[in-house]
Amino acid sequence: MVPRLRLKGIFLLPLFLICIFAAGKVSAVPIGGQEPVRRMETEYAVQFSVDYYENGSKLLTLADGQRFLVLPEGTTHPQGIDPDIAILQQPVRNIYLAATAAMCLFDALDQLDAISLSGTKADGWYVENAHTAMEEGRILYAGKYNKPDYEMLLAYGCPLAIESQMIGHASDVKEKIEELGIPVLTDLSSSEPHPLGRTEWIRFYGVLLDEEEKADELFRTQADYLNSVLSNGSTGKTAAFFHISSSGFAVVRKSGDYVSKMIELAGGTYVFSDIGDPEKSTSTVTIEMETFFANARDADIIIYNSTIGGEINSIAELLEKNELLGEFKAVKSGDVWCTRQNMYQDTTQLGLMIRSFHEIFSGEADGSDQVPYLYRLK
Repeated sequence: MVPRLRLKGIFLLPLFLICIFAAGKVSAVPIGGQEPVRRMETEYAVQFSVDYYENGSKLLTLADGQRFLVLPEGTTHPQGIDPDIAILQQPVRNIYLAATAAMCLFDALDQLDAISLSGTKADGWYVENAHTAMEEGRILYAGKYNKPDYEMLLAYGCPLAIESQMIGHASDVKEKIEELGIPVLTDLSSSEPHPLGRTEWIRFYGVLLDEEEKADELFRTQADYLNSVLSNGSTGKTAAFFHISSSGFAVVRKSGDYVSKMIELAGGTYVFSDIGDPEKSTSTVTIEMETFFANARDADIIIYNSTIGGEINSIAELLEKNELLGEFKAVKSGDVWCTRQNMYQDTTQLGLMIRSFHEIFSGEADGSDQVPYLYRLK
């Protein structure tokens, strides 16, 4: 049977954490005897805050307690700073980036030059400029998050390691990096309860890289995409989002996952309304094809997830994975789409992705073979 553990409401997160953090009760601290003069007003993100000081310093605070003081170029380190606050001097360069979700944010800000070392090899990047930079040797592979090349980190004078939350499974690695005097920043964007919260992390990195104006403009563009879709309301269309595993099971996004939320925001209804354990960090649920068939056969739209199995080019290829799919309503009507593999590494464009979903659900994409991040199977 399909697991039916789910919190009611697609945007719920542990409310205690959100309310305390959003209300500003994560304490801002005096820096060099100065109190902060203001705090960044975020629209969707709840996993970070930014406090500004009169001398130009900025304190980045994450919801799990991580704190980083960013000093303007040429300023001296203030005295009496709490020892758990990592100090970063701009310009921040020679970063080791092991959090794949952040690469597109650096790219959008034209700050790939700030990264010297990657935790992903060139062929693992679907961010074109990142792939090219590694092919040309401007960014070097320095080992996965759980097995970095510590000598390379030291040789390049790495001032900061940016990790995904997977580093929690390799706490000894995090401790070793910190023992070398390199602060570790754990990117919490994947814990944002709203899809645009993930995109708003471009403002976080805009502070780090001294590109705040550009970051604000890029974020505003995505928020405008979302607002244009929300004004249209529900389309009444149902959708299934899945891929078929090598063992023949259907793998679907759990309810409340950011992809299922994007479907809902785009005016669609995700067919798996009560699937997956909200207390677990996993974003997918593996189910038998019979269960998938029962829930998704009458979906108006089906979207094949290319992330694991790779992109497919036709409905014939889809049916090779399981002939039962030929009985689906969407297959018969030709409303079958596939994601492009860059979709999951481009969190800068989640507003546009929601807009693409909406074009499919509303019928605006009828007669088209593709929309941004998605293409129709024939």
